[in-house]
Amino acid sequence: MKFNLFKKGSPISIYAPVDGEIIPLEEVPDPVFSQKMIGEGVAIYPSGGKILAPVEGKIIQVAPSKHALGILAEDGSEILIHIGLETVSLKGEGFTALVAEGDQVSVGLPLMEVDWEFIKEHADSTVTPIVMTNGSDKQINRTNEKTAIAGKTVILLVQQERRW
Repeated sequence: MKFNLFKKGSPISIYAPVDGEIIPLEEVPDPVFSQKMIGEGVAIYPSGGKILAPVEGKIIQVAPSKHALGILAEDGSEILIHIGLETVSLKGEGFTALVAEGDQVSVGLPLMEVDWEFIKEHADSTVTPIVMTNGSDKQINRTNEKTAIAGKTVILLVQQERRW
C-alpha cells in the first residue's frame, strides 16, 4: 500500500493591488526585496490609482507610516504590500489608509489612497513589491504578464503542500 504524505492544497490567486508595469522582484532597486530576504513575489511600477486588496483575507498590519500593509489570506498566506521604496521616512504623508488591522477584505476592495506624485518627488521609487512573507513551504508561481490591472490580473499563484 502506498501513502502520499504530501498533497498539494488548492492554489490561491494573488491579484495585482495596483495598475502598472509588472517586474520580477529581482529587479527592485533594494536588496531587501531583490535578494528575497523577506520572501518571494513580484513588484509593480504603479501607473496610478488606489491600492486594492489582492486576496480574500484579513488586514494584519497597517504600518504607522502607512507605507506598507500586511494581509493574511484565507489559506494562511501572509502578503506584504510595500508601497514605494524608502517611503517609511515620509511618516504617512502621501498615504490615506482606508482599512484598519482586523478588517476583512475581498479582492478589489480599496485599502489605501496614494498621492503618487508626492511619492515620486519625495521617495526613492514608487515601485511596489508584493511579497509572500511565509512562502517557504509553498510553491509560488509568478505571472508572465507585463501589465497589471488592479483586482483583475493574477500576479502570483500559490499552492501549499499539506501533510496528511
